[in-house]
Amino acid sequence: MIESTETIFEGFDCIQLTNGLITIWITTEVGPRILGLTYRERANILAVLPDLRLPVQGAKEYSVRGGHRLWYAPEIPKNTYIADDHPVKVSQTKNGLKLVQEVDNATGIQKSWQVKLDEKEAQVRIIHQLSNLGEREFELAPWAITQLRAGGTAVIPLQVDHDDEYGLQPNRQIVLWPYTELNSPNLQLRDKKIVVQAKILKGALKVGAPNPIGWLAYELDGFLFVKKTDYQTGARYLDRGASSQIYCNRDFIELETLGPVVELAPNESVDHQETWQVFPEDDWPAEVKELIETSEVDPTSEVSN
Repeated sequence: MIESTETIFEGFDCIQLTNGLITIWITTEVGPRILGLTYRERANILAVLPDLRLPVQGAKEYSVRGGHRLWYAPEIPKNTYIADDHPVKVSQTKNGLKLVQEVDNATGIQKSWQVKLDEKEAQVRIIHQLSNLGEREFELAPWAITQLRAGGTAVIPLQVDHDDEYGLQPNRQIVLWPYTELNSPNLQLRDKKIVVQAKILKGALKVGAPNPIGWLAYELDGFLFVKKTDYQTGARYLDRGASSQIYCNRDFIELETLGPVVELAPNESVDHQETWQVFPEDDWPAEVKELIETSEVDPTSEVSN
């Protein structure tokens, strides 16, 4: 049974949803934004960042706040960093909530979410929707970003299957952002995975890859957070094809998923669905456990940037 309660969480008016295993806090005051996620009343695994803001030339700063948010790519500040400082419209649904943001007057884009807890499992399903309520066509890619507390280990699995019958064609691609140093002690590139140790002392890194396997994961304090989304083979993905991405600095780590590029005509919408799962230490999925437990990153040195 899903219980829904109005409450204050991290200083924001929120609705708390719980199924007895996991609890999430969704703010109604701004957003859409999920600010909290706990397993059996343990510590919040999401990052809380009340003072983090991003500058936007000629516009209001973007308040990051932490938790889970929806952006859209490509990352262009005037479009991507649109302030979400107003209350959202909230309606109850079976085992969850629907959240609808005000339409952005500059772009005509409206964000809405459907959030649903599983009745028996430690699982959340989020359907993110971007709707074009403007008067012109708009090209974008849904971009769902989950900020988590630093201190753990994140993994993106890499494809190992061959793309051709002879095994002669390239089958993996790793994408790096300009501020990422390959010699960072917090970054590990291996045959089957990309690993990021969220213990950066200064600077930042970001890495991504096309991810037909569909999941990426983060271990923290013995718990495992997994988020999954469908990969559409043959679709056009931005960021050099990196459908899964990890950003990390000293304060938090982000697990990010991109949807394919779409050209939204007026009154058209696109959905981007994620499934979240949380597992205790003795119950990790085997495919994730193998990649996490064989990670050997030495985080003791500072990155130089």
